[in-house]
Amino acid sequence: MAHLTADEKEAYRREGWVIPRWRLPKEKVDALRDSLDRLIAANPGVRPEKLVSAHIEGRNAEGVHGSRDFLDLARDPELVELVADAIGDDIILWGCQVFCKPGGDGLETPWHQDGQYWPIRPLATCTAWIALDPSTRENGCLRVIPRSHEGRELYSHMREDRTDVVLTQKVDDPRFDEAKAVDIELEPGQMSLHDVYMIHGANPNRSPRRRAGVAVRYMPGSSVFERGLIATSDKSGFKVDFSTRPLWLLRGQDRTGSNDFEVGHRR
Repeated sequence: MAHLTADEKEAYRREGWVIPRWRLPKEKVDALRDSLDRLIAANPGVRPEKLVSAHIEGRNAEGVHGSRDFLDLARDPELVELVADAIGDDIILWGCQVFCKPGGDGLETPWHQDGQYWPIRPLATCTAWIALDPSTRENGCLRVIPRSHEGRELYSHMREDRTDVVLTQKVDDPRFDEAKAVDIELEPGQMSLHDVYMIHGANPNRSPRRRAGVAVRYMPGSSVFERGLIATSDKSGFKVDFSTRPLWLLRGQDRTGSNDFEVGHRR
């Protein structure tokens, strides 16, 4: 079973992100690339950077026709074990989004903190960003500000009304220093794990090569997904419907006793 090494656990705690040595097998990556092609074809009216809730099979409440293949990825036992090493034994899956930047016009993702957008209290999530294509500086790889998670606080953000970005809010805080940015370059099957408070973003893709990855969102069982806190919104730059977003308890227990694991599930 996959696990983070002691050094990887320490790096995640100290820096707010880590690239585990474990990666998805090639045959699984190849199958997911085929799934991605079908997902894009099934959603001709959705920018491929904005395929929210791609793991919910069929047409979801957020305007995306998803695929169970991405739910199977999110529930992969070895992936869940890696996340447990980062945030503890009680793991709840609450989100999965595909970020696919086409060659030549892939959108920019402004510097932001994920917690700015999410109805989770206490705020806690580990995101596994899994590369399906090579993710490089040239095609707009993920970038992070190491240790920006240390204070466990949200920086001030400003709203931008732009059509050439994935998200509409970006960090606007005097403490933010872009010069500290680190590029996370990944090969297909590699992944990074990052903390909910980590400041991160990505440049636009001006190269001819596509950059596709899957961001899977896990929260610990000590947090509550508060559906009424944000409910339905498009202020992020695409529609989300947290009121009907399904949750899966993948490992351990819901320590709060307040999370609903029936809402949003189709019988």
